[in-house]
Amino acid sequence: MEIFEPPCILTARIDDKSKVFFDEMRSRYFPPERNLLSAHLTLFHKLPDTKQTLQIVEDVAQQPFECWVTALKSIGNGVAYFIESNELSQLHRNLGNQFHPHLSAQDRQTIRPHITIQNKVKPEVAKELLQLLQPNFEPFKITVHGLDLWHYLNGPWKHYRYFNFEAL
Repeated sequence: MEIFEPPCILTARIDDKSKVFFDEMRSRYFPPERNLLSAHLTLFHKLPDTKQTLQIVEDVAQQPFECWVTALKSIGNGVAYFIESNELSQLHRNLGNQFHPHLSAQDRQTIRPHITIQNKVKPEVAKELLQLLQPNFEPFKITVHGLDLWHYLNGPWKHYRYFNFEAL
């Protein structure tokens, strides 16, 4: 009998102040019955759970870097804050090159970094939230301090390992 390990999800760890903000927005606007996770900035959705994965992620560790939260946008059935950062895009490309044979079609795409605060609602509900939040939106900075690897458990995630950029 084959045993399949749960796939790993890789996220960027952001500064605590920003994390609290996004978590509060998510708890306010995400349907409670579907809000199984805290706010997250996903880089890859399905990586293999291997020693090689751990080594690759550890090897790309770098200094913390800033990103700009540049826009609030509709994602169809929800709303997300979109992120811009050359460093984040380069990090994703570097990891993508190393993981390429193992990547899903979704993970092979160019990254469009975002943090979802509402999802799995009717499009008109998402449109209302966007219209509510858009007038007061101003771009702001967040800082990426490291990477987190998670196990996907068919809904919830279980934290697996933190790769701290501060330790460099």
